Amino acid sequence: MLELKDVTCVRGARTLFTGVTCQLRPGELLRVQGANGAGKTSLLRMLCGLLDPTQGQVLWRGHNIAALREEFGAELIYLGHAAALKDDLTPLENLQVACTLAGQPMALPDARRALEQAGLRGYQNTQVRRLSQGQRRRSALARLALAQTQARWAPLWVLDEPFNALDAGACTWLGGLINAQLHRAGTVVLTSHQDVPLGDGGEAPYQVLTL
Repeated sequence: MLELKDVTCVRGARTLFTGVTCQLRPGELLRVQGANGAGKTSLLRMLCGLLDPTQGQVLWRGHNIAALREEFGAELIYLGHAAALKDDLTPLENLQVACTLAGQPMALPDARRALEQAGLRGYQNTQVRRLSQGQRRRSALARLALAQTQARWAPLWVLDEPFNALDAGACTWLGGLINAQLHRAGTVVLTSHQDVPLGDGGEAPYQVLTL
């Protein structure tokens, strides 16, 4: 479903990584690891089409993502290292904006339930600037819970340090979402400084790519 073919990344005068080749089938998770500055975030941005490889290709369903554009964007959820929320909007409004920009439909009742599942009951209509770091992270991650209620679901999740700022309960909740995505034959690529817990307390089977 997702394939990297001889991907190289050069930023300025520095080569971050070279010759990265990997193939992920439906239901598989790829954990990208490496030292700070190794290019983990750059690789994830390449997988989303936000950064062009210096060399090589990123393929989705056998096609270069550069040629798919909106079609690929509608099948992707990318959550970066920063929460990427608008401080003046509420979690509910941020969720609506994210879905609209991605071309993914959103039903308001489903969005409210997703925010409740994320632990934001009573905060759906609070400005994000008033939330704690953990609540901000939960607000961004609520998009994953919402995705699992949609008929037109996003089969590819690309997550940059999604467990940051989460307590143990929230980590278990997020692990359950990832587990459900994999069981639905989805594909997950993430970076994480900790193990990837499943909802049942286990660890997700995954490939590891070290940069």
